[in-house]
Amino acid sequence: MSRRFRALATWFTFKVHGGEKLGRTISETCRLARYLAGRIGVFPELELLMPVSLNIVCFRFRCDDSDRVNAAIVADLQESGIAAPSTTTVNGRLAIRAAIFNHRTRQQDLDALLSGVISLGAARLAQPPKGKTDEPDH
Repeated sequence: MSRRFRALATWFTFKVHGGEKLGRTISETCRLARYLAGRIGVFPELELLMPVSLNIVCFRFRCDDSDRVNAAIVADLQESGIAAPSTTTVNGRLAIRAAIFNHRTRQQDLDALLSGVISLGAARLAQPPKGKTDEPDH
């Protein structure tokens, strides 16, 4: 009796909401993922790293040292409260991973995510690398 009954939460969800409503919610999160992928294609600063087939979108901000910059963008997004993506590695490159599973997610939320990625990425590029300044050595 010390083992956790992991299927209980899933069973209750089906019991309370029913398969039809859950199916609609899953379909909507997949539609939103396709929307996000389409929006990524509009911005030259962004790159879609994998085709979108379900509710997960892997993309990145294009720049030199992009693994470091994209990791920093994700941390900045989380700290700012704009969005809470994670990171993953796709073909050896760090990616911003947006897993859309919350039934309250709307297109505006995804637009805010992209706006945040672009503005935070641009801000990161404007900062000199740590330990380097524009002042000449004496």
